[in-house]
Amino acid sequence: MPTLASMAMPEEGPVPFADALVAVGTNPVSSPQEVLEEEHADLVSTLPSALEANGVKKLRLYQGFWLRDIHVPAAIALQRRFEPRPDDVIVASLPKCGTTWLNALTFATMARRAYPPAGADHPLRRLNPHQCVPFLEGLFQGGREAELEALPSRRLMNTHMPLPMVPSAVPGCRVVYVCRDPKDMAVSAWHFLRRLQTDLAFSVVFESVCDGAVAFGPVWDHVLGYWRASRAMPDKVLFLRYEELLRDPAENVRKLARFLGMPFSAAEDAAGTVDSIVQLCSFGHLKGLDANKTGHLDPLLPVPRDALFRNGASGDWVNHMTPEMASRLDKIVADKMRGTGLTFQ
Repeated sequence: MPTLASMAMPEEGPVPFADALVAVGTNPVSSPQEVLEEEHADLVSTLPSALEANGVKKLRLYQGFWLRDIHVPAAIALQRRFEPRPDDVIVASLPKCGTTWLNALTFATMARRAYPPAGADHPLRRLNPHQCVPFLEGLFQGGREAELEALPSRRLMNTHMPLPMVPSAVPGCRVVYVCRDPKDMAVSAWHFLRRLQTDLAFSVVFESVCDGAVAFGPVWDHVLGYWRASRAMPDKVLFLRYEELLRDPAENVRKLARFLGMPFSAAEDAAGTVDSIVQLCSFGHLKGLDANKTGHLDPLLPVPRDALFRNGASGDWVNHMTPEMASRLDKIVADKMRGTGLTFQ
């Protein structure tokens, strides 16, 4: 069985997280999650609460953001104990804003020397992108930080947390953030949550987005935290838009590589490496792989992995919102963004 030390060198990029767990013989199911939740139970119980749109999970308002009650202990742990390495990379986003795609693109870009994207044995051909990239709040929620510490550099990780919950990330490492038109995000969230509650009305999700009471939201505060950080420290935070990724994925992969300090060489350009990464991580290709058609996302969230690959398009909101609904959400977002230099129009 390979060891972590033998799996990758720093210049070769991140190790697939699922493979790393196998290499060290870790069982992620046996974790002190209950102890961590009990430690903060009194605090969590005093926080303002609301039900998530599908009525399955309870949200708690912690330091101005709505977090699932199981993620409040994770936020506290991240604030207190997360110590990034200077060469770490964090993919950050709200849920349903392109997380899975950006995880895949970033992993394939960073690991392209160890795992050529055109290779038949590339990890993304046998693993879901979320099996390649560890989810920070999942690890810190379950007291599994040691698994993160065991990974060799460079590490790649993912979070949905607002920036104040991971304060050491900037300027401690590099962060790649992706945002999406809130209207499309709302539609995508509705389809996703319906996998847990099939009769969920779109209007319920829409109202929760407008009210700000969505997991890791309000949407505008989450986006603006990373947007302002990207303006203040562009060498530390790369701010991407889902719609621009769709329009020109190759150019955005090049931008991503430059930001990571791993620009494509002339030889890689000649070999078509960028196009190979785009093809490997394309919606159609990922959706058709067995790794993304079977299994579940998380033992605590029994949603099939195929729920991550529903549509992948931009502008689907026109099929679900009345013009009045779209105008209302656009106005709310525009009011919140006014004066920041960021718009969704």
